[in-house]
Amino acid sequence: MIIAQIISMGASFLRVYVSKVFVLVLVLVVSLSNLGCTANNSPLSGNYGQDTLAVVQALRSAINTPDDSPDKSAAQTSARLLINEFASLYRRDDSLTKLVSYTTMRTALNGLAGHYSSYPNRPVPQKLKDRLEQEFKIVEAAINRGA
Repeated sequence: MIIAQIISMGASFLRVYVSKVFVLVLVLVVSLSNLGCTANNSPLSGNYGQDTLAVVQALRSAINTPDDSPDKSAAQTSARLLINEFASLYRRDDSLTKLVSYTTMRTALNGLAGHYSSYPNRPVPQKLKDRLEQEFKIVEAAINRGA
């Protein structure tokens, strides 16, 4: 009877031990498999001036794509990804937060991203297009003069 209890305790200990080892191995496999997935596929170079001008041009073309165009959905998706990439790359750079080009660019990006989030199936209104174009011109002028 005592031997049966010892054997049953050993079996339960073995089950717990094996399950913990299995979980550990699974976590290691998943962690190591993600190491190769960190390639930089960003369309941005890391040069703020060049990246800002490239984003402005890409967003202009996305905004001005005709509403009946078959590329409208792809242009909108590309614009949203570009907005996210730009924001995530430059958001924490304290040297940029005082630049006119940066603050104006963020205002434009927030306006367009807000429209895409709230009204994904509606075209960009003319009033928003006009405001974005005005902000893009300010951004370009500020970048060209180095601010």
